[in-house]
Amino acid sequence: MIEHIESPKDLKSLSVTEMKELAEELRRIIIERVSINGGHLSSNLGVVELTIALHRVFNSPYDKIVWDVGHQSYSHKLLTGRYRAFETLRKYGGLSGFPKIGESPHDIFGTGHSSTSISSALGIAAARDLKRGQGTPDETGKVIAVIGDGALTSGLALEGLNHAGHIGKNLIVILNDNEMSISLNVGAMSNYLNKVLTGTFYKKFKKETKALLEGIPKIGGSVTRIAEKAEGSLKGFFLPGGLFEDLGFNYIGPIDGHDIERLIETLTSLNETSEPTLIHIVTQKGRGYKFSEEDPCIYHGTGPFDSDLGLAPVNDGDAPEAVPTVSCSDIFGETLVELAASDKRIVAITAAMTEGTGLRTFAERFPERFFDVGIAEPHAVTFAAGIASQGLRPVVAIYSTFLQRAYDEILHDVCLQNLPVLFAIDRGGIVGEDGPTHQGLFDISFLRNIPNLVFMAPKDGNELKAMLAFGLGLNVPVAIRYPRGRAIYLSDCSARGLSLGKAEVLVEGDDLTIIAVGHSVVPALSAAGKLREQGISVAVVNARFVRPLDDELIMTLARRSKKILTVEENVLAGGFGSVVLECMSRGGLTGVSVKRLGIDDHFVEHGTQKLLRRKYGLDEEGIIQAAIGLLETGSCIDRL
Repeated sequence: MIEHIESPKDLKSLSVTEMKELAEELRRIIIERVSINGGHLSSNLGVVELTIALHRVFNSPYDKIVWDVGHQSYSHKLLTGRYRAFETLRKYGGLSGFPKIGESPHDIFGTGHSSTSISSALGIAAARDLKRGQGTPDETGKVIAVIGDGALTSGLALEGLNHAGHIGKNLIVILNDNEMSISLNVGAMSNYLNKVLTGTFYKKFKKETKALLEGIPKIGGSVTRIAEKAEGSLKGFFLPGGLFEDLGFNYIGPIDGHDIERLIETLTSLNETSEPTLIHIVTQKGRGYKFSEEDPCIYHGTGPFDSDLGLAPVNDGDAPEAVPTVSCSDIFGETLVELAASDKRIVAITAAMTEGTGLRTFAERFPERFFDVGIAEPHAVTFAAGIASQGLRPVVAIYSTFLQRAYDEILHDVCLQNLPVLFAIDRGGIVGEDGPTHQGLFDISFLRNIPNLVFMAPKDGNELKAMLAFGLGLNVPVAIRYPRGRAIYLSDCSARGLSLGKAEVLVEGDDLTIIAVGHSVVPALSAAGKLREQGISVAVVNARFVRPLDDELIMTLARRSKKILTVEENVLAGGFGSVVLECMSRGGLTGVSVKRLGIDDHFVEHGTQKLLRRKYGLDEEGIIQAAIGLLETGSCIDRL
């Protein structure tokens, strides 16, 4: 059936039976493609009927649908003319795993981070109204924000709700609830109340009754307020919508988010109102695939897997075959448990990423010392600052791309007050198929300039363990950045082997010095080995510390070789290479050629980590070519 749907308009002629059949077909396609390409499964399976209903009732892109996070937009892509390209999902040069403005006119707003939908949808609605007032009469469509209950924990979403309730004309917020215990409200009574509350008769009766009561001399206002309280109490008794109504929304729900007929009926009724409306639907994450129904968290975001047998470990192709199949996140979680067993001051904090950051075991072993604050990264950081101010040692585990959301709190609440909060920055560097919204390529640049912060990046799993112990022993703010994927073990390392601000010389050499940070040390070592085979003497330095930098060592090596190559998985602007250049400038060093390898001035698209590292010259071959170019021609360099 999907083969005949070129655009949402093709849904208009389908019967309810056909739409139900389409829903099952979409699920089969999504399961098959995610099992091959990897991607987000549970969230997409949960919103199939909702997506069909939205595109059946509304007229995208005239009516504008904004998907919060956007990791649940696969059905949306399939129904908006991208079925034939769907096999390229998350592949380099193919469809993005998230809404992307340049990919389709139906992707109204690019998303990838949580809780942005209400604010952006309100902005779109405000622009629509302004344009209509300026002489664009066809700007009258609805704007719909689809947000999950988890995303609603974010302060940004609540700020958007607070504003939208006052000015959000023709704005609809759909709360996709797959966690709250409200199943008793989904049934005959709820359906009946919703039919009443969304029906034209009810709205007309409510409006006319209010006008009648307010017209009663002297007591009209008081009677009206009593009537409104009575109505609110009645609805609040049956329905959890009082908060939203207090914020200015007409609340509808909860309703079954898998009942296509009910969804269509409810959405259609909204064509007759311009009031800001919140529809509360209840869905099942992972619906239609038994493995994801049983464990929707595991199937939230996956690599390729056997769709018949479920998930099994899959090698991502980035690590040598001989290394253990354990991730840096796993090492972080296991090490933190070991450290916390002997230090009761250690507290772990995450923002709705318990499994992703490797903290599941910690949460089970030390539940009283574990805090999942929901999708609220700024709160997580300031909450940690409060804990640290009382003598404890909070560890905040957040993906690099999400830590961006808490920059002010890091600077103002932690570093300005010099509080000992440790930031475990997961997914630092190139992340892969999730694309530009998730690449962790900015943290060095936005953290390295903050006073009081110690910033480390381990070259391998053992060094990550050592840095955690070392960092928790410091009485200052600390950040430790490590990559996504399989951990590599290059050598033994312990906290006793680390000294504040001291780098590690891994290989001596006179012709060229490669200074690498974090994961980039691995290909740098391999490249140096190949260069030695060509008779080129290359020194390799594991920087270990972005801040404070080992100025003395770098100056010594720069004077010796006169040629420096820096390697980092970060943007070049303000990145690690810039730190090295500043070091040489401070030391008054001249006559040195410096080449910086990293990401130039653009966002990195989606693709495998291996492919992207090759494309941007951050693999072994790219480093070899950069080194030879620096030695032979001095091209693309900064001269001091």
